[in-house]
Amino acid sequence: MAGVTGRVALVTGAGAADGIGFATARALRAAGAKVAISATTGRIFDRLAELGAEFGTEGCYALPADLTDPAEVTALVDGVVKRLGPIDILVNNAGMSQTGRSHERLTMDQMTDAAFDFQIDISLKTAFRVSRAVLPGMIERGYGRVVHMASVTGPVVGIAGSGPYATAKAGMLGMARVQAIECGPHGVTVNCIGPGWIHTGSSSPNEVVAGRYTPVGRAGRPEEVAHVAVFLASEEASYLTGQLITVDGGNTLQEFKVALD
Repeated sequence: MAGVTGRVALVTGAGAADGIGFATARALRAAGAKVAISATTGRIFDRLAELGAEFGTEGCYALPADLTDPAEVTALVDGVVKRLGPIDILVNNAGMSQTGRSHERLTMDQMTDAAFDFQIDISLKTAFRVSRAVLPGMIERGYGRVVHMASVTGPVVGIAGSGPYATAKAGMLGMARVQAIECGPHGVTVNCIGPGWIHTGSSSPNEVVAGRYTPVGRAGRPEEVAHVAVFLASEEASYLTGQLITVDGGNTLQEFKVALD
């Protein structure tokens, strides 16, 4: 199985040491890919040092980038291509939150334009911008894998107070389906992953508790999402496109979410 060996992968939103993005970068590197990582702040260089310590510095690259700025997206993609080569794999993990910027949890009837637009910008338009920068090269070369990190929130379920985020992630699935149709004839697949309750450094105590009521009985681990991303990024996933792969311990299958006597 060729997997991802020798392929160039870009993973966005990989700044947190205990997040899904960095777990995905580590899994891709362990599987033999050349890996570039990005986040909004200089902490991405800490993650690069960790990758280098584990796998060697050859074939690794990092660059901070604000993906809400098209110019910085272009600079990021150009930097990856110059350092590692043309991008074969894109994992759009950036979104939900941005270091140094806060947002309110409001119900949809209380939502301001600014609060709504902020979440759409960081959780949907960032993925659109990076895809737009990378897809032409994939199409020209006749090969590519795009993995959007969506969520169960939006495409499958909803949570009060998460309206803009749910809207962004539902929009991400719609975007992926159109991209899959447009890019399929050129050897490029586009899929989404829908994580459920995954225990990361940004998880609230309530989210960790909620994971205990899944059929699996616990919150997921970032690396469990990462392994799915590596498969979708592999050569073997060549006939799987336009799909949402849910990684939630079976949580969205059940109607009762609490223990029953």
